[in-house]
Amino acid sequence: MTTTQDAPTTPTSVAAAAVRPGLTPAGLVTVLLGAALPIIDFFIVNVALPTITTDLRASTATLEMVVASYGITYAVLLVVGGRLGDSFGRRRLFLWGLTLFTLTSLACGIAPTAGTLVMARAAQGASAALMLPQVLSIIQATTTGERRSRALGLYGATGGIATVIGQLVGGALVAADLWGTSWRPIFLVNVPIGIVGLLLARKTLPESRAHHPLGVDRWGTVLLAATLLSLLIPLMEGRALGWPVWSIVLLALFPFAAAGFAHGERRLERRGGMPLLPPSVMRMPSVRRGLLVGVPFFAGFGSFMFVYAVTLQEGLHLGPMGSGAALTPMAVGFFTISLVSSKLVSRYGQKVVVAGGVLLLLGLLTLIGTTMLAWPELNVVDLAPSMLLIGVGNGLTMTTLFRVVLSRVPTDLAGVGSGVMTTTQQTSLALGIATLGSLFASLSAPGSLGMKDAFMLVVGLQLVLVITVITFARRLPDPRDGQD
Repeated sequence: MTTTQDAPTTPTSVAAAAVRPGLTPAGLVTVLLGAALPIIDFFIVNVALPTITTDLRASTATLEMVVASYGITYAVLLVVGGRLGDSFGRRRLFLWGLTLFTLTSLACGIAPTAGTLVMARAAQGASAALMLPQVLSIIQATTTGERRSRALGLYGATGGIATVIGQLVGGALVAADLWGTSWRPIFLVNVPIGIVGLLLARKTLPESRAHHPLGVDRWGTVLLAATLLSLLIPLMEGRALGWPVWSIVLLALFPFAAAGFAHGERRLERRGGMPLLPPSVMRMPSVRRGLLVGVPFFAGFGSFMFVYAVTLQEGLHLGPMGSGAALTPMAVGFFTISLVSSKLVSRYGQKVVVAGGVLLLLGLLTLIGTTMLAWPELNVVDLAPSMLLIGVGNGLTMTTLFRVVLSRVPTDLAGVGSGVMTTTQQTSLALGIATLGSLFASLSAPGSLGMKDAFMLVVGLQLVLVITVITFARRLPDPRDGQD
């Protein structure tokens, strides 16, 4: 397999890029499959949560950990995975990550207890962190110009479509109860898919690595892990356990860990090293402004998918298949708009993100109104208009946001740029579940507001996040410009 070396962006290197081995359509399909699997598995458990509760006698706090433990290890190790790919070869790390993802999916599928499932999910997230950064890095290193823009747009579309597909497929598999295995096929199905992906990757992916590998920021990784764990674990577990002393202590440590991480990153970069999340990359206008949009967007997106899935099953009693059907209009809207999002960006630039936010806002308002009028007789038809708007809004916002943030990151910083974006994405998803997901679990419990009012309150808070997205999106740089 031909090896591609990254180099600093100069006229000479640009000319060389025109003749170096590129990513074939089959190779692009292969890496997009690798991008879809981790995202599907982040959300696929949502529709299976009630079944897992019954089968494994899991508490609400444990269920949140089943979802979020995956996201936490995923977020912490994403940049490390990108750096390892830059050093040892992106194709090689993609293959390693996919192999481990397949094995850890098997471990999740045969987990005998809720605690074992949480640990297997954490390991699955770690393996995904090896695989996913290679997708963006391979795209950045093997494509240029409009081909890169289209590939980045498809990557963004894959992320959103995979989210919805995860819950659709999850609902179908749980409802089918294949051979009496209940929820377990939602993980076991990854095994044959992973094997096919490995065969395709060996045949279609070119090897590439950085000419000057950046190495791994060990202390930065440790401090980022401490920062995320000291915030997310107490937020997810503290309420359900009555806020024990350890949860308060961890929350108290969070600002110190965050400050230590930020100081360490700045210091390492000043000394000529390459930090985990380089402040100079974070200060790039396209990256900085894109992340200001991405944090509230992904936090709202992650919490919505969690809360909506629980409400459909436990509040409206639609069951796994009904819940999956209720998400179908969202999937259709997302997929359809993703097919034309690249053309829309070419014509309207960053205004596409603003338009997506406005449609998402209208969709959430429609959902609140429908819930007020029809609860508890809400059905799939009642929910379809709001879900279609939400799907189109998410599709416009997400696909364009990836293009804005990543399309102008230099090739020699491909792993860094993809790591910054995906770390922010996964951290925000986990944060959304830890905060709004935990709030919903608390307010929907017996003796509190109840499922309907808790759902509408959380969706109302998501409206605030969407308004924030629209406000910040107005200041995004135009991706059609040659410079930030």
